Amino acid sequence: MASKSNLPSKAGTFKATRPEWIFDGSEIDDPFGKGEQAVQFLRALNHPKSEDGKFDLPLFWERIVRRIYGPCFPDGRRQVKTVFIMLPRGARKTTMGAGLALLHTVGYERVPSGQVFVAGSAEEDARIAYDEAVSIVDETDWLQEKMKPTESTFVLEHRLSKAKFRALASAKKGKLGKTANFVLADELINWEGEIARSMWAALRTSLNKTTGSLLIIITQAGRGQENLAYERLKYARKVQSGEIEDPRFLPVLFETDHDADWQDEDLWHFVNPGLADGYPDIDGLRSMAHEAKEQPAERDNFRQFHLNCWLDYSASPFVSMPVYDEGKMCSDLSTFEAEQTPCYLGVDLSSTSDLTAVVAAWGDRESGYVVQPWFFLPRDNIDKKAGQDGVNYRVWEEEGLITLTEGNVVDYSAVEAAIEELCARFNVREIAFDPALARNSINNLLDKGLPVVEFRQGWVTMSPAINELERAILARQFQHGGHPILRWHFDNIAIRTDTAGNRSFHKGKSKDRIDGAVATAMAVARCAAGDSGISSYDTFTGDITEWSFA
Repeated sequence: MASKSNLPSKAGTFKATRPEWIFDGSEIDDPFGKGEQAVQFLRALNHPKSEDGKFDLPLFWERIVRRIYGPCFPDGRRQVKTVFIMLPRGARKTTMGAGLALLHTVGYERVPSGQVFVAGSAEEDARIAYDEAVSIVDETDWLQEKMKPTESTFVLEHRLSKAKFRALASAKKGKLGKTANFVLADELINWEGEIARSMWAALRTSLNKTTGSLLIIITQAGRGQENLAYERLKYARKVQSGEIEDPRFLPVLFETDHDADWQDEDLWHFVNPGLADGYPDIDGLRSMAHEAKEQPAERDNFRQFHLNCWLDYSASPFVSMPVYDEGKMCSDLSTFEAEQTPCYLGVDLSSTSDLTAVVAAWGDRESGYVVQPWFFLPRDNIDKKAGQDGVNYRVWEEEGLITLTEGNVVDYSAVEAAIEELCARFNVREIAFDPALARNSINNLLDKGLPVVEFRQGWVTMSPAINELERAILARQFQHGGHPILRWHFDNIAIRTDTAGNRSFHKGKSKDRIDGAVATAMAVARCAAGDSGISSYDTFTGDITEWSFA
């Protein structure tokens, strides 16, 4: 199926790049007809999710396939040995990867007893393309009698030639063992760690053993520069720009610059060649873009995954600070019955010389939350810490915004005494501590009969806490009184999201402080859980990691 429409090249306007040979209708060299053979093979496949039951081959993918397999040396050997394809999410990369893997397993590119690998960062990722291939085989009558799937080992075998199509996890230890004829490296941005690098090296060297082997990297944009995917991208950029001449390496890069207008729908079409054919869904993109206006983390996700903007950092800001600042209207606890209303404390104890934060939260998920922070710092370190952190702790102390404890290390007993005073003043239902540095303080306060709970700062508890805090801020249901130290900490947050969607707080820079924001997330999380009827006051077991909320 041909692409319905393509926008004219406006890279200078959009601040984006793409390979114009895909769209300009120019002739692609195919002296031996191998590009045409590859296209006809794919068109002969069926796919269960397509409208007409046929393998979907839009024009932009057809052009890429012809460019991979068409150009050959005079002796008939394929010219291209390595392909680096970087397309945004939703461009049918997995389907195409499965189709090309089948071309090398059962199509004209197969070799007797050949080894075809689809490698992902984890077993479940590698299986995506494998399962896609199995579904294609199941829907294609002429393939069913030729292929033999082995579910237990994730292998598709061509019965006649014994060529095998295997799923392979880059993060799993093990020996490659076989000589590869074709490798699809799926989502290289997720290949992290030494094991993944070892697998990459094994696959690359294995491909060099045979004539006519092919490596195809299909990925979307990533983050940071200290990773395998960025190393390969740098070379691909140089080949695509013409800085390096390498006919054996084919770059297919759709990229957006950092300062491009990410809300421009013409830009979306420019870097999403499948958008004209309905994928990804334009209404879905519009909905995400609307939400991203006030959520920096979602904005970065939109730019990375849907506009293929390679981000220079590994984490995103938490919330838009102008939105956060809308919660400063309430600074007086006397405006509601703070002494009688259930109160939840979050405590982030520092190491020996850093800032310690205690944050109280009142409210519920329906009406929102009010928070009040208290901060503690060793008196003898105040000037040194002010220089290191780039803030004026002296002014904050004079304004009563920070309490200085005696000595050059944090006085945990002073923090404990302050918590006791808060418990005497307010209706404190829980005091949440990360036990990493707080074991003694936890025991001391428990001995005094105070309702202490553990709140470990792993993703199991922090990810839902972060989500609830973000929801409240964006819903304008979070009031903080404009406390300048707390605001500084929120402004320093960088959000890191793992491949499973779990989120965690990190410092944007090494000198940044986020203790108050961490304590706030803890307090709000326990406040929300308490509102749901979950309380540890009577049922404390020493660990609340099993608790969560919607």
